[in-house]
Amino acid sequence: MNKSDLVRHVAGETGMNRSAAEAAVNAMLSGIAGSLVRGEPVSLLGFGTFTARHRPARTARNPRTGGTVSVAASTTAAFKPGKTLKDALNAGAGS
Repeated sequence: MNKSDLVRHVAGETGMNRSAAEAAVNAMLSGIAGSLVRGEPVSLLGFGTFTARHRPARTARNPRTGGTVSVAASTTAAFKPGKTLKDALNAGAGS
């Protein structure tokens, strides 16, 4: 599912028109991104938690040349699924 599919899904589930659904999806994504930029986690009960994680600088190896490459420190988004989401994903795992 991409963003357009998500907008269509939200519009269909809520009865909103597509432009209103797109505005709602954009507002939600903007809110999540803004919180992460401020270093605040975003916890959606039953779905999961988004956090910002710092990755320290490190030395890596270029697989093509075998030489070492310096990789700068960075911050990235991480997601930890909640129990309800994990249970839903694993409901058919034994079949």
